[in-house]
Amino acid sequence: MSLVAFTVVATITLLLCVMTGPDRDDLDEFYTGYSSLSPMRNGLAIAGDYISAATVLGTGGVIALFGYDGVVLALSTALSLMLLMFLLAEPLRNAGRFTMGDALARRMPGRAVRITACAATLTALLPLMLVQLAGTGDLLAFILGFSSDGLKTGCIIGLGILMISYAAIGGMKGTALIQILKIVMLLGSGAVIAVLILNKFDWDLGGLFGQAAQNSGAGSAFLSSGLQFTSGPSPRLDMISSELTVVLGGACLPHITMRMYTAGSAPQVRRSLSWAVPAVALFVLIITVVGFGATALIGREAIAVADPQGNTAYLLGARAAFGADVSTAETFLFTTVTAAIFLTVLASVAGMILACANSLAHDVFAHGRKQLSPRREMTLARASAAAVGIPAIVLATLVQHHSLQPLVTLSFCLGASAIAPALVYSLFWRRYTRAGLMCTLIGGSLSTLILMTGTNLVSGSPISAFPDHDFTWFPFTTTGLVSIPLGFALGWLGTVASGREKAEEHRKQYEAVEGWILAGAVRKE
Repeated sequence: MSLVAFTVVATITLLLCVMTGPDRDDLDEFYTGYSSLSPMRNGLAIAGDYISAATVLGTGGVIALFGYDGVVLALSTALSLMLLMFLLAEPLRNAGRFTMGDALARRMPGRAVRITACAATLTALLPLMLVQLAGTGDLLAFILGFSSDGLKTGCIIGLGILMISYAAIGGMKGTALIQILKIVMLLGSGAVIAVLILNKFDWDLGGLFGQAAQNSGAGSAFLSSGLQFTSGPSPRLDMISSELTVVLGGACLPHITMRMYTAGSAPQVRRSLSWAVPAVALFVLIITVVGFGATALIGREAIAVADPQGNTAYLLGARAAFGADVSTAETFLFTTVTAAIFLTVLASVAGMILACANSLAHDVFAHGRKQLSPRREMTLARASAAAVGIPAIVLATLVQHHSLQPLVTLSFCLGASAIAPALVYSLFWRRYTRAGLMCTLIGGSLSTLILMTGTNLVSGSPISAFPDHDFTWFPFTTTGLVSIPLGFALGWLGTVASGREKAEEHRKQYEAVEGWILAGAVRKE
């Protein structure tokens, strides 16, 4: 049934992309879907982009294996969306048109800014794409019951081609419809599973948490902070670093910020996010119940045996909710759950490929020395989807047998340490200069990449990418506690080093567009 469901989902979603795909020379339709989505639909699409496969599987696994730490991680995801809603969404919508490069170039025109923004987009999203593509093989193997490495690799290649097709054919509107379908299926099926689990414990949350703690093998520590980071020297600081990275990084990843441009106006962005935040908050409740339910019903050890990272915990919890005797209706419901997760992988990677392709075509090629016609830019955008997607597929097949957690962490660290400071400074600091922006994006990215090599996610632990080696030298699991302040500091230093003249020049440039960026107002002379 799962195989049939996957086939049906893939066919329907591809058909939706073909039906809603833009004309060959209509850039606004490809990049923003004419900003024609209603606030509700746009909000559900934003929530769909926000809840990636890494969130469903990874966060569900952390909750099932580490209890309280996973709940805080899930809450940080919702908090980051609220940060986007209240601080960045409207200025981003006003400053940009199609990509993050547009928003940064609004006050600092120049090809160097756009190329650097494109490089930052690719660097931040490629690791997250690899995680979700590489995890697809293991996920389908678990659901369909096969173990051949060749079949897993075939799944990665096939699904990768499908995701490139979504991005290239459907554009923004097509991928938005897939995100909406995905979030509805995910929330609907997840809510039913959560209800079944709560019913098994007579709607007693205390009983559910107590049973989960008992079956975790960690006792009361399962319901306290720091269990996930006990191997490090400072578990509490490590946890703070991790949550700070998720809050800042999640809000600023380019495939999320590009959704701001699909709203027709700044008020519509607010209304869209007022739909997205409750949808994400509901999912946090669902994944908390399902994660704790998986540990309470089958035990932490069984979850770790199935997958040391706990990526199958959500599915194991859904399966355990039915008990021993599974009816036809329950089989159908479990199939819906698996189809929703399958669709989550498809939609998430398609959105990331689209963000990278848009940046590559619009920021690098369309703003080159030669002006491109709309039709030519559209062709390049579609070709860019393949140019991004094909290397991602190849790399995903190479990393599928390694721990993927370092790649997830790397994406969020890059978002928090390079992109977040660049956006905050560009949108709100009058004296910010081009040199400061370059220092933020390049310095923040390089510092994150360097620090990441020394974490215990890369080496030195059984669940690291290289478990047989130990070259750990950084004391925390994530780089955020050091790289985030460093990203902001580098932007400040680059601006100060530019000199007073440059700072004054950029202040005047910012004041010329300040009313538009912050309030959407056209300045009157």
